Amino acid sequence: MKSLSFLNKIAFFLNALLACMLLMGYLIRFIPPHFYPPLSVLTLAIPFLIIGNLLFVLYWLFQFKRHFLVSVFVLLIGFFQEATLFEFFGKSLEEEGSFKVMTFNVRMFNFNNALKDVNVPREIEQLIAKEDPDILSFQEYTLVTSFNLDGYPYKYFKLQGNSSSFGLSIFSKYKIVNQGSLDFPDSMNNAIFVDVLKDEDTLRIYNLHMQTLALQPQIGNLRQEDSKQLLGRLGQSFKQQEEQTEMVLAHQATCKYPMVVNGDFNNTAYSYAYHKIRGDKKDTFEEAGSGFGRTFIFDFIPIRIDFILVDPQIEVLDFHNYEQELSDHYPIMTQLKL
Repeated sequence: MKSLSFLNKIAFFLNALLACMLLMGYLIRFIPPHFYPPLSVLTLAIPFLIIGNLLFVLYWLFQFKRHFLVSVFVLLIGFFQEATLFEFFGKSLEEEGSFKVMTFNVRMFNFNNALKDVNVPREIEQLIAKEDPDILSFQEYTLVTSFNLDGYPYKYFKLQGNSSSFGLSIFSKYKIVNQGSLDFPDSMNNAIFVDVLKDEDTLRIYNLHMQTLALQPQIGNLRQEDSKQLLGRLGQSFKQQEEQTEMVLAHQATCKYPMVVNGDFNNTAYSYAYHKIRGDKKDTFEEAGSGFGRTFIFDFIPIRIDFILVDPQIEVLDFHNYEQELSDHYPIMTQLKL
């Protein structure tokens, strides 16, 4: 530190602070949010913290100073843990007997007219016709006469609440032999499931829509909200996600079939909810995806909050992100084999 200029001493202090925050962010997934809900907000900041540490690595390297090792050490810890921000190598395989699963938060098919001059139901129909998934999960689904999926004879949907106009749905080319809803209490969010019969195998499909954080997709909007109020609101949402996670885990524990768990988790891969629900399952993006895997439109930050998780015995052959702006989320699809 004695060899550093005053400016570089300040820079190193900020660097150490960001590195400690990132290290803490990696550990948050092991801590139930109810212990101290505001702490869980760090999971949303991890992309910012990673970018900040990368910039400090470049800053110190440009000056030929070994202080870059602080951020490199913390970034390497993140690289070797189960949740990653970026995948370098994807894969794409075709095998007989495989099937495709897609999940998409459709934001009520542009009900609030956020996308101008776009026939969202028709565009989604065309995307599905082109990609031809065998099983479809929708969040924020609503019944609209302009949206029809004739190629899916089996379907189950559940609108949350007696007066709600939106909810969850699952469309399947395979026969649905069982279905149900978890009915999250005191929430407009929910989880549903179906058991489908594929050839001689029964497969359980979960469609999750975890507690909404109600984040605006622009950083500027967050700055306008009182920080104490924002932390309190997010902390309460994280507590609800913890309770909903326990309901999902308890329900899954009774399932004797191979499982596919997909949907909008409203949190990142560094969160407690994701960590617990994933368990020993495979994240299909990490198995076969590439790039940042962004699924939520949030300015320039690559946020991944939509997932498809599968039991270990299910082989992941392919994964794809679709960056078509038909909602505030992007659809994702994977190809699997039992």
